Amino acid sequence: MAAGLTLASKSLAAKPPISFRPALIDRYVLRMMARPMFACLAVALVALLLERTLRLLDMLSQSAERFGPVVELVANLLPHYLGLALPVAFFVALFIVITRLDDGSEVEALLASGVSLTRLAAPLTILGLVLMVISLAVFGYLQPYSRYAYRAVLHAAVDAGWNGRLYGGAFVSNGDTVMTTDGSSLDGRELSHVFILRTTPKGEEVVTARTARVSDENLGRQVTLLLRDGLRVAKNKSGGFDTLGFDTFVMQADTAAIEAMRSRGGDERELTLDELAAAADSPNPVIKRGTLRAELYARLARSAVLPFLPLVALPLGLAAKRRRRAAGLLLAGAMLLAFQHGLQFGQGLAEAGKASPELGVGLPFFLFAAFCVWMFAGSRKRPGETPIGQFVGRIGDVIDRVQAAILPRRRAAP
Repeated sequence: MAAGLTLASKSLAAKPPISFRPALIDRYVLRMMARPMFACLAVALVALLLERTLRLLDMLSQSAERFGPVVELVANLLPHYLGLALPVAFFVALFIVITRLDDGSEVEALLASGVSLTRLAAPLTILGLVLMVISLAVFGYLQPYSRYAYRAVLHAAVDAGWNGRLYGGAFVSNGDTVMTTDGSSLDGRELSHVFILRTTPKGEEVVTARTARVSDENLGRQVTLLLRDGLRVAKNKSGGFDTLGFDTFVMQADTAAIEAMRSRGGDERELTLDELAAAADSPNPVIKRGTLRAELYARLARSAVLPFLPLVALPLGLAAKRRRRAAGLLLAGAMLLAFQHGLQFGQGLAEAGKASPELGVGLPFFLFAAFCVWMFAGSRKRPGETPIGQFVGRIGDVIDRVQAAILPRRRAAP
């Protein structure tokens, strides 16, 4: 009896303490994930922001504010595009890492040494949980504030009216006055080839000048235009026109007052997660309760889907052998698009009152999550040899046939 107690105490004493430090395989997989994921995220953000920047430049090219607010607008768009690019970058990085491990036969070596596919997916799933928390912060708190800030800056830039500066090629309509100039200095104060059409109590008149200077010193809401070497044409009482040539001519014009931007919260996308939940539970919400709940559930679903991506990336990556990788990526892209469009469709049904928010948003999420779990569970015993793997192989065969039909024609064309 004493010997048994002694052996039991020794075995308990020899038991190693619980450690939360990642094992060697975890650090190895996560280190492989870092570079492709940040690279994919950077490329996606640059591509999305560049396209939007070009549209903003075109939109503000005729604005009195010109291009000054573009940098601030693009900065406020960053959380929006970060939320869109994060799941795509995560999945592409997963696919790259899994195919690299498969190419080097490291997956086979790990499986042969007793490491299961579940153990291999563990660090990737934990990384997905970390990204889910980051996504919740982006979707739930950064995006609402940045969206409102973007709209406020755009409102000030587009709807502010004339601020006393005029840029080359721009048309400014300020009350009863329309002004344009062919060229200007960088600050919009020194003008060349100016054209002004304005309505006076006596009728319409046109003023042109070779050069002009805009000054707003000590004039409050007015500016002074000092026009040089020009003509003034005005309609007289008899129906004719009076033409006056001048060396210098001084006229005043009013600047437009900026209309105040509405307060934040007029749109459900400008509310944080806490504000959405509080507004949905209030007795008389300003926005429809179904719209508020659909927006809340959609944000939670877009974040909660990230931990499930490794469960679908592993089977697809292992099934996509060498020449089947394009087929695997196509299938994965189609699945992510179907999930996003399913969420948008369900959210639209909930906002229109055709379905409950729980059903409209929850059904696409749970279907996608169940499909991911089913794919992973089917590939645990024989990775790559699943119905999805066979389907990916058939897609790859179709791609090979298309390439075989196109490439000879391209070679024969020269």
